[in-house]
Amino acid sequence: MAKGFRLAAIAVVLGLGSAAAHAQNAPTGFPAPTIQRIDPVADPDTIPLYKEKLPENVTERWNRMFGDQIMVRNITQPTLTPVLPDPAKATGAAVIVIPGGGFKFVSMSNEGWPVARWLADHGIAAFVLKYRTNETPDDDMAMLQGFIKLVSRGPQADAAKTPDVSEPRATADALAALAMVRANAAKWHIDPARVGALGFSAGAMTALNAVREANTAARPNFFGYIYGPMAAIDVSADAPPMFAALAMDDPLFGKQGYGIVEAWHAAKRPVELHVYEQGSHGYGGLGKAGTTTTLMMDEFYAWMKMRGILKAAPAGK
Repeated sequence: MAKGFRLAAIAVVLGLGSAAAHAQNAPTGFPAPTIQRIDPVADPDTIPLYKEKLPENVTERWNRMFGDQIMVRNITQPTLTPVLPDPAKATGAAVIVIPGGGFKFVSMSNEGWPVARWLADHGIAAFVLKYRTNETPDDDMAMLQGFIKLVSRGPQADAAKTPDVSEPRATADALAALAMVRANAAKWHIDPARVGALGFSAGAMTALNAVREANTAARPNFFGYIYGPMAAIDVSADAPPMFAALAMDDPLFGKQGYGIVEAWHAAKRPVELHVYEQGSHGYGGLGKAGTTTTLMMDEFYAWMKMRGILKAAPAGK
């Protein structure tokens, strides 16, 4: 990632001037709900996902939420930010990083930028996807209260039921991102047959939707499914390899069982599952301090290496 971008991100975090707004009744397992509006964080390497400007009916907003997490919402112009490895360390593999946020926002600093930097540091070309989201109120507090309502679980809630959230445009954006990366494979020195996705929460749902795309050539070649819904689904006979991870104390999906993993296995498709004792939901790409979720990226890397994703296939294979 460009040095200017890193400095800009630091400046945003340290230079916030307005007082944080606070909301009540945070769901169990989530950080204290706070929200601040901040200036957009610009990265000179960011690329518009589409050549044409898409219609806008809301203004994109950037917020600092839950203490120190930077999110962006009301996204109408999706982008892709390349974070490329040192050529001397490059493996030729690439990963589209798809942060979560309940399709209300995209969690850039928790599940986007640091994940991409980690991957690049390990020789994997990373691309952070800022995809289109559901419209939220321009008022920050109203937006935060709406998100808390979405993820809260009362005593009568069905813990096995996935929250009813979706955004079809996010899937379209993920597929467009995959197409862009493959089209620029020579420029970015990657193998178009080794382009995967790593999604978190709503981003995991988006990655899964891309995996289930009817056009098999458009799908990711492999994917990471991080604290996404665990209910069983139909799995095609040519589904790509899946790496799944979840904390047992996840307040959203921790009591659903592991049906999606079992379905992948029943379809005789490659799948690996990592379940952590603690971590809650949204522990981020680098994990929650004091828990074994901090090992997740190393485990994802080891899985990619085991599957041969980090080196080109022998000639004729």
